[in-house]
Amino acid sequence: MKQIFYKYQGTGNDFVMIDNRQQTFDKTNTKNIAFLCDRRFGIGADGLILLENHESCDFKMVYFNADGNESTMCGNGGRCIVAFANFLEVIKNEATFEAIDGLHKACIDNGIVRLQMQDVHHIENHKTHVFLDTGSPHHVQMEDQLSAFDVKHFGREIRQGAPYNKKGSNVNFVSKISEEKFAVRTYERGVEDETLSCGTGVTAVALAMHFIGETEKNLITLKTEGGELQVSFEISNTDYKNIWLIGPATQVFKGHI
Repeated sequence: MKQIFYKYQGTGNDFVMIDNRQQTFDKTNTKNIAFLCDRRFGIGADGLILLENHESCDFKMVYFNADGNESTMCGNGGRCIVAFANFLEVIKNEATFEAIDGLHKACIDNGIVRLQMQDVHHIENHKTHVFLDTGSPHHVQMEDQLSAFDVKHFGREIRQGAPYNKKGSNVNFVSKISEEKFAVRTYERGVEDETLSCGTGVTAVALAMHFIGETEKNLITLKTEGGELQVSFEISNTDYKNIWLIGPATQVFKGHI
């Protein structure tokens, strides 16, 4: 069977994007999804995303990790599917869509997508790291020599170790550049490697850095290996609300396989 697909990337975090409004794609075939994401034998991507119809929203987002399994929320994927929906003329400049973690609002202007993330009510501050869930679970840890740090080795150790074990966590290593800018490198579960960028990851980093007092800003720039993203938020007591992930989302090519 021939499958038409589109390739999108958001600061180097890349996705196979498929229009599944007619429900023609087999979501149960994990081997096929993993094949499509394979960089040597398939198309190559950090994940696969389906755009589907929704009864009350503009569309539904269904996200799969590169290992073929449906996963938790993907922030850069969420931004890319908004750009894809705009390209398909499902939306104009604003959208409300459903993802696995609930409803999201978004807007797109000149290739820049602003995606509203879920509120965060609980952040754990440990001696060596911070842990929080921004639609996906994230371990956040500061490192001085970030450019030379072995993200894949130490990220895998943390992702598979206690207390995360089988369920696992994404792992972010952070270095402070200034009060309003931080460098981030991320090891993503499901991809099982470092990715060039992670949307829920930079969101987690921005909130974590504010929570532990590394910054007092509520608009933070995150420098990833694939480019820069911004995260804005509001604080109400210990809750973080009105959180927005902001950055580019680009169509790379269209093809069939």
